[in-house]
Amino acid sequence: MSGELALVLAAVLLLAAVAAAVAVVRTRRVVATPTERAVHAALHTASLAARALRQGLDTESAQTSAPFLRGLTGADGVALFGRDGDLLARDPADEPVWTADVVDDCERTAAQSISGERRVLEAGRTSAVVAQPLLAEDGDVLGVLVVVTTRTPGPGLLGAVGEVARYAASQLELAELDASRARLDRAEVLALRAQISPHFIYNALNTIASFVRTDPDRARELILEFADFTRYSFRAAGPYTTLADELRNIDRYLTLERARFGTALDVRLQVAPEVLNVVVPFLALQPLVENAVRHGLAGQAGGSVEIIARDEGSDCVITIEDDGAGMDPAALRAGSGDALNAATTESAHVGLTNVDHRLRAAFGNDYGLVVETAIGAGTKVMMRVPKFRSGVRAGGGAFG
Repeated sequence: MSGELALVLAAVLLLAAVAAAVAVVRTRRVVATPTERAVHAALHTASLAARALRQGLDTESAQTSAPFLRGLTGADGVALFGRDGDLLARDPADEPVWTADVVDDCERTAAQSISGERRVLEAGRTSAVVAQPLLAEDGDVLGVLVVVTTRTPGPGLLGAVGEVARYAASQLELAELDASRARLDRAEVLALRAQISPHFIYNALNTIASFVRTDPDRARELILEFADFTRYSFRAAGPYTTLADELRNIDRYLTLERARFGTALDVRLQVAPEVLNVVVPFLALQPLVENAVRHGLAGQAGGSVEIIARDEGSDCVITIEDDGAGMDPAALRAGSGDALNAATTESAHVGLTNVDHRLRAAFGNDYGLVVETAIGAGTKVMMRVPKFRSGVRAGGGAFG
């Protein structure tokens, strides 16, 4: 009896599996409607055009995006002109649509459209030319999209050309925004480099000089550390690096400072190995550690600095803490800028707020600096960064 029951159960399961397979096939057939296929194709074409336009409008990006823009407009030919009216690309490149008269008409209407208004020219009986400016949000002309069609340029075609032009302009604005961010990143790195204390450089060289006669081997080691420190700090690289590289450079800095202060400066370092490859903004730790050393020892016979990097799930948390004089917590309630200014000199304030801004710009507002302090209790600065963030990589930029 049990054998018969098993056979019946197996048959039921087999029928259920067949029914499920048929349902899946039917579902797939229903999902792939002509409208949905058309929408998918249009979105795919738009994404291919965007990939080129996000690099900015030049000859290369225009040549790459022109075929996709022509597909979106349904026109017989498309030409892209720069903001100065210079022809960048046309598609198709060698079809009979580009007669001498049509080429002249395209160049003329594009030049007229630089003013910011659409131009329509019915060029004879066989074709019409529509020049649509690529306008930024503030009204600036980023370029001109010109389409050639054998159809009468009615409301439907003009509307399609206008929407495609708006889409292309939005991608170009994003490209300019990316370029502005890259320029800002470079400017902020330059600002941080400028914040590397001239007093530290002067004192480091003086310390090295003091060892030249008394301990030449030690002087040679310090010269190499100083050379590596400056080489890293002024390297030509992207705005991001790994935590391991940052800590390595911090170790060079601290080696030079310990040579100067001797036993008065106590440094403790604790780093979880699994966070060494976490990507952080370039020179993010230098201002924090330099402030901890400078203000931890200010007016005291000695002081300690503790640097901890720990793994917290999807994030890495880095803390730099000193046992110096600290600051009034009331300054914190005025905002991070005022609080940092109250705790440091003006130059240090610039460096800390610079790092805070770069963290928030790269990772979001949940990843700025957090300061804990009290008078007579030292200062702790905490930096939280994600262990992975798409588009942020060592040696490169963000917003990929």
